[in-house]
Amino acid sequence: MIRILLADNQAIFRAGTTRVLEAQEDIRILGQTASPDQALELVAGTRGSVLLLAASVGADVDRILAGATASGSRVVLMTESNAEPAGPLLRRLDGLLTRHASAAELLACVRRVAGGERSMGDGAAPADTVGRRMLELLTPRELQIVGFIVQGWKNRQIADELHTKEQVVKNYLRSIYDKTGASDRLELALFTLHHRILAEAAAKAASAVQSTAAAPAS
Repeated sequence: MIRILLADNQAIFRAGTTRVLEAQEDIRILGQTASPDQALELVAGTRGSVLLLAASVGADVDRILAGATASGSRVVLMTESNAEPAGPLLRRLDGLLTRHASAAELLACVRRVAGGERSMGDGAAPADTVGRRMLELLTPRELQIVGFIVQGWKNRQIADELHTKEQVVKNYLRSIYDKTGASDRLELALFTLHHRILAEAAAKAASAVQSTAAAPAS
């Protein structure tokens, strides 16, 4: 049984990673946290585990790596983009993933690291044809709504921000689900975040709406 510890301060990513891992019969999540201090405690208190550590947690990675070595555990660092850690740190990691890795890439990395191998990614990321296709299919308004969904907003909040009715937002969401293949808000958020070009465009679209709403009247 592969024993997993998860340290990620972004709830959507934590929920998505948990969903993927818990669906596997050979993987068990022993603990998860959004706190760097608790990440250190989890590693110190659990032997022979694999820690999935999001770089955004802001933890002292050197201390965590030392704790993992002492407890016979291994560490996979999840970065926000394709930026690599500095060479000395990179050499000490057991695995490296980006937040936009697919479920298959996540599982492959976890299993390799749990088996004693190193898994440092495949180099340059392939062109995101799916993300680009979504940018062509989604309307500007749908892209704004996707941006708000990723931020965890509810339909009523989105409707108020867009000065429309909640039912209108629901209608937009049905169209977005049809185009992306997502079945609920969490799947939509995860789908978006796994396609960086789409995530960045949606965040920009939502931010533009908020900036306009916050601008003082002339």
